[in-house]
Amino acid sequence: MPTENASTTLAPELLRSLAASLLRAEGVSDYVANLVADALVAADQAGKASHGVLLLPMYLERVRAGSVSKAEFAEVAHDGKGTVVLDAKNVFGQVSARQASTLAIERARRYGLAMVTVRNAFHFGEAGYWARQMADAGCIGVAMANTRPLMPAPGGAERVLGNNPMAIAMPHADEVPVELDMAMSASAMGKIRIAQGAGQDIPEGWATDAQGTPTRNAAEAIRGMLLPAAGPKGFGLAFMIDLLCGGLSDGGVSDEIQPLYDASSTPYNSAQAFLAIDASQFGLQRPLDRRATELASKVRLSKAATGTTRLYSPGEIAWQCTQANRQACPVSLDVARQLTELARAAGVSIPSDWQSL
Repeated sequence: MPTENASTTLAPELLRSLAASLLRAEGVSDYVANLVADALVAADQAGKASHGVLLLPMYLERVRAGSVSKAEFAEVAHDGKGTVVLDAKNVFGQVSARQASTLAIERARRYGLAMVTVRNAFHFGEAGYWARQMADAGCIGVAMANTRPLMPAPGGAERVLGNNPMAIAMPHADEVPVELDMAMSASAMGKIRIAQGAGQDIPEGWATDAQGTPTRNAAEAIRGMLLPAAGPKGFGLAFMIDLLCGGLSDGGVSDEIQPLYDASSTPYNSAQAFLAIDASQFGLQRPLDRRATELASKVRLSKAATGTTRLYSPGEIAWQCTQANRQACPVSLDVARQLTELARAAGVSIPSDWQSL
């Protein structure tokens, strides 16, 4: 049985090339294939395997089943200058997210702040990836999405809300990002799937079984429910994100959103929201990027509790992982083998490092 540490590595550029080639083999354009591959591999490099190439087989299955469109853009359904609604019509979530975040940046520079919402959207990967793009352009970036119901209300025994991720990224004055990226559950479903594949139990407090009883069994958790982070606080945030995304796009909320891993021919029907704020238009005497970096430094240099050797500012750990994985990106053996099997079936070249898998 594989263990949690059963993994291999591959140079990030080779992993991106493999992922893009698998997408192109399904008729996806170079633009879309490269965009999706870049986003997935960036998540793996940042230590967020649940949002990395683990997702690619599911993406490919949905392309084949017709629930994900190969188009290169979403349609503009409403343009209110500082507010825009896109109808993704089931394009890859990375496509609509790139379009929406780019639009939000452009409009924020014109109007000070702008919000772009997206309906009929597919999974966009790691929320922080899109918030960082807005921050790298000099804006405060906020990216949100809703998911199919995964969590019960506190004390409940029925899935009513998704774990609805949100990321906020600040402009920063040095190389370390200042970023919050979190789902509203105690853990992501992707991490539970990784634990199941590795034959591992999950920590207490992550999930319940189908009857609402807390469980550490990953398979029971997948059939059951995720628990909200911080109980009613995480649930309340998930509720509001559902409406910010679906309500402000005329898109799906709650059980109008479909499962990712079942019924691959049925569109996912998620909704997304992207907010960009141009801090330079607030008449600030002290630039926000410097203050964000100074506060992050203060956090890192603050006094540690007994037994703690290092303190981290928000976003720093993922950034450190990315730096450490610049030459060799870790991938679980199960995922690597699955990708090589898909490559052989599609006639796609397999990196020499993985040809023996």
